[in-house]
Amino acid sequence: MLTSHHPRSREPHQPVPAARGEVAGTGGHVLAVGTPGPGLDRLTRTLVSTGHEVSHAAPGEVGHRMRQSPPDAIVALDDAHDGLEVIREVRSVPAGRALPLLMVTSGSGPTAVADMLRGGADDCLPDDSDPVELAARIEAKLRRVPVPVENLLLDPRTGLYSQPHFLGELDRELKRVDDSRSGGVVAMVGVAEIAALEARLGPRVRREVAERLAGVAEKLGGVCDRLGWDDEGHLLMLMPGVDEDTARRELQKFANAVAGTRFVVADENVRLTPAIGWTPLADCADRAQAVAAARNAVNESVRHRDLRPVKYAAWMRGSHRRRRPLAAALRALLSALSPLLVLLFGVGIPFVFYQQMYELGWDIGSAAYWVVVSGLVLSAGLIVLECLFALDAEPRPERPAQPYPPASAVIAAYLPNEAATIVDTIESFLRLEYPNELEIVLAYNTPHPMPVEETLREIARRDPRLVLMPVAGSTSKAQNVNAAVTRVRGEFVGIFDADHHPAPDAFQHAWHWLSHGYDVVQGHCVIRNGESSWVSKLVGVEFEAIYAVSHPGRTRLYTFGVFGGSNGFWRTDLLARTRMHGTMLTEDIDSSMRALHEGARIATDRTLISRELAPTTLKALWNQRSRWAQGWLQVSLKYLWRALRSPAFTRRQKAGLLVLLGWRELQPWLTLQILPVLLYSAWRAGGVDQLDWAVPVCLLATLFTLSAGVVQALFAWRLAVPELRRRKAWFWRYLLVSTFFYSHFKNIVARQSLLKEVLRDRQWRVTPRPGEKAVKRI
Repeated sequence: MLTSHHPRSREPHQPVPAARGEVAGTGGHVLAVGTPGPGLDRLTRTLVSTGHEVSHAAPGEVGHRMRQSPPDAIVALDDAHDGLEVIREVRSVPAGRALPLLMVTSGSGPTAVADMLRGGADDCLPDDSDPVELAARIEAKLRRVPVPVENLLLDPRTGLYSQPHFLGELDRELKRVDDSRSGGVVAMVGVAEIAALEARLGPRVRREVAERLAGVAEKLGGVCDRLGWDDEGHLLMLMPGVDEDTARRELQKFANAVAGTRFVVADENVRLTPAIGWTPLADCADRAQAVAAARNAVNESVRHRDLRPVKYAAWMRGSHRRRRPLAAALRALLSALSPLLVLLFGVGIPFVFYQQMYELGWDIGSAAYWVVVSGLVLSAGLIVLECLFALDAEPRPERPAQPYPPASAVIAAYLPNEAATIVDTIESFLRLEYPNELEIVLAYNTPHPMPVEETLREIARRDPRLVLMPVAGSTSKAQNVNAAVTRVRGEFVGIFDADHHPAPDAFQHAWHWLSHGYDVVQGHCVIRNGESSWVSKLVGVEFEAIYAVSHPGRTRLYTFGVFGGSNGFWRTDLLARTRMHGTMLTEDIDSSMRALHEGARIATDRTLISRELAPTTLKALWNQRSRWAQGWLQVSLKYLWRALRSPAFTRRQKAGLLVLLGWRELQPWLTLQILPVLLYSAWRAGGVDQLDWAVPVCLLATLFTLSAGVVQALFAWRLAVPELRRRKAWFWRYLLVSTFFYSHFKNIVARQSLLKEVLRDRQWRVTPRPGEKAVKRI
């Protein structure tokens, strides 16, 4: 019998080292496969006694165990006469195709042994064999001289084409495209973290990473049936005969699967960010051009780290897009003329249209009057509804449903803009209270070294909770967050801008939501520099109207939240799959919408406080709100129609999305229609002095619309944080300024944002951060 007098093995899923005094490491790592019981225990003792490291897998778990930690050989028990099933399971996994596989049989006859050898086993021996013979057979298999992989069509370990054979397949597909003009795509998959992994774990990680990626591709199946790799370790994908939309969809599915998986690479548990570049075969003259195009697209994808496959474009051969001076000059001219264009499209053209239709016998202008009045009443009614539902906002769970796990904070910073405030921010984070491990990751970009970096390094040396993460080549907050999410260790992660100071218990309270089944929770952003200027006072009250009233009220009214990018807390796995898209000016709303499409639950908590800095000048406020308005517009254009057709949302949620993404964009233009309607009415009546301004319906609609602003200001004061609620004068000032100026200011910004989006003017203008010494605190 295969027996020896050694201690029992460890837990079934842990590698078993040789006992003290034995010859360890000479036999390599062996995966013992079998149903837990005395037979598997005897086999384990035998393998340990002969110097092997042992891990275990039950039938049906072999593929998973091999992907986690590839063994050098497999020894399987045929104890339930299921040897053929075990063999098929081993050989169906790419990593198991070339591994030595020995079957230990119990009473199997010659026919059964022959079937197992024909089925893919390398050797069979009875369970009463001497342990020395088992060890010798394993060693013989491990020492066999392998055939060079490059001489094989397929690498038997991974199922990948060798590079010469893959390029040969690519040549054949390129010729087929020339002959028949059929579709097809070649793609390359890089990994954004590969340089850091190689520096830490050695050059072998490139091959291991490619094997892990190939395993995901093989598991997904789909249109990609030919995989290979280049001399730099990139995974290559050949997708013959598919159109571009199908290719993009399949590559996106692959990217999401990789990002949502934790891999074991060089015995470390890691997350990977796939960077996928692709090009249509029809655009390539030869294989060198195809591979080079895909590689250039990969380099562009690595910069964004947002999981989106990048199609090659000619400008990617260089480091920047080719500038077009004429187009840029035309865009600048139209942007400068945008106020006139708004008047032309929003007032002039409608007025002429009403006139011409009246001449044809159609009184469209009068109908437009009632549409405008109805729109004003509807907007006011929605504001009042949000206020009422805010009173009934869902309270935070008092206790967590699970123990507090490790957590992470990610602070995204652009150092030239944040240098004056970042040190104070870091120190505030290091004072947070959390009953488990809390790491603080500063993910930042800077075009040149700055003195503040040395101060930050000194803080990191003093407190290991601070992790400094420069993101080379980053141009956006989204890229900084994407780079950090694969490195964080926490089960959930809080995302913050560089001026945020969270309340000491913020992470504890966030976990109360997340542990009760929520995936994202958005907190309450409070202005902490309200005394700095009249603009910051205005924004301070407005933030209470937004975060204490509108967000909780909308979440309760429509049963979902839509934020999570500043004082927002995400389950790390969800954020790793979702990422943020740097091309979106409001990347947090975009990410939240994609999470909602996945079925995520987003909560809003006005008691989850973080204090930040408001713009202090009207110009800075204009730039900030212009970016917000254009970002909302981008999200509306991208998701509204898709959401209304999606089965992922209920009717109530679709109604909410119609308001948030549809009505929100229409309302600023609808309010502008009061001007052409009045001009038309005056023209038809024969002059302004001929109009009857005391129409009861118009007066009532105007009063109701104005009263909505009063109601919102009252609710904002009622639900505000204590330090702002004491500032009653601020709320009165907000009421007056909002009624006669600020509401119109925001409508102008919204209308301008539409023209900017049409002109593709998507420049990110950062909000200046005053130094901490210059901040007048509340």
